[in-house]
Amino acid sequence: MRELFLAGQQAHIRWIDLPGTGAGPVRVFVHGLGCTSASDFAHIAAHPALGGGRALLVDLLGYGLSDRPADFDYRMESQAEAVAAVLDHLGLTDVDLVGHSMGGAVTIHLAAARPELVARLVVAEPNLYGGGGPFSSPVAAQDEDAFVAEGFARMVAGADRADYAARLRLADPRAVHRSAVALVEGSTPAPGDLLAALTVPRTYLVGELSLPEPDAEKVAGFGVPVIEIPGAGHNLMLDNPDGFATVLGRALADAPTSRPGHERA
Repeated sequence: MRELFLAGQQAHIRWIDLPGTGAGPVRVFVHGLGCTSASDFAHIAAHPALGGGRALLVDLLGYGLSDRPADFDYRMESQAEAVAAVLDHLGLTDVDLVGHSMGGAVTIHLAAARPELVARLVVAEPNLYGGGGPFSSPVAAQDEDAFVAEGFARMVAGADRADYAARLRLADPRAVHRSAVALVEGSTPAPGDLLAALTVPRTYLVGELSLPEPDAEKVAGFGVPVIEIPGAGHNLMLDNPDGFATVLGRALADAPTSRPGHERA
């Protein structure tokens, strides 16, 4: 585990640096709401389909092993700045950036704000517009202090997946609430609009069990390749790790020449 002190937030952001054995761009993985990058992506980063390159598994502020600054707003734009600070600290540019769900929105903001840092972008069912979803909307509907005092414990106890409960227990309740509120409120410009305007190669991954998904249809209309992961729901990299890694490896290798449209892996 490595860490960087962010003076503006008076907090450490932490990540796992997997050195890898292959050449090529560094791959940076960013997790979703209530998760950690190691739990969601360590097995993907090490998968043979990705060729053994160096990978950074970043825990966003408030999640996993990173600090939990009480005054941080936990908006996607702010989290993107923190991840960019890690890349600047390491002297990295032209990375392959991979984000899931909330982390997808974070990576889109990062690619839009700092395009020199990103060579290729792959997002898996990201939050593209305000309004929230089945994870964030019920959280955002609660008062923040009430959620911290009682709602978070209910959320962990009521999680429909044991693996999600395990990941969620490592998150800061206030971070979860503020993140959820930010996802429901959305941003201006929205991640979906930013994704449409990006010039870096982009790929959108969607789980077969999540279909029909309106955002996937919108993204295909932007000219972004959309690839379906068979047998997977929203937690694509956990539901079908081999399928996810295989498609991700192909997307990162073929992104500059991928054809727009919706395809099945």
